[in-house]
Amino acid sequence: MERTFLMVKPDAVRRGLIGSIIARFEAKGFKMVAGKLMQISDELVKKHYYEHEGRPYYQDLTTFMTSGPVFAMVWEGEDVIKLSRFMMGSTDPEKAAPGTIRGDYATRMNRNVIHGSDSPENAEREIHLFFDEREFVINK
Repeated sequence: MERTFLMVKPDAVRRGLIGSIIARFEAKGFKMVAGKLMQISDELVKKHYYEHEGRPYYQDLTTFMTSGPVFAMVWEGEDVIKLSRFMMGSTDPEKAAPGTIRGDYATRMNRNVIHGSDSPENAEREIHLFFDEREFVINK
């Protein structure tokens, strides 16, 4: 069973969208095996977004991600990485299809309500940045 890391970003948490976003993944048949509301530290956000360091939007991104709580999650299911990326839609809300999470809720490129791992390798890395094994619940 494949696992992925998903995170409801501060803009969506402020707007009260955690439940409606979770409901979409549950309706798809995926299982949440870890989840927590948390404030990301400067250190953690830099580790999480290390590949964006040096890009023009990096400072805005890291400041935004530490501006309020996020809801970090680990989901599992068949092809969960690919399918969750499809469900989220394009990172650019202007290009995100209606019916996708970003198409329905996001308003700006750098305020696009949700993050999701883009590969098995990044999923593994991101999961272990945010969770330790004691935080997982095994769904049957």
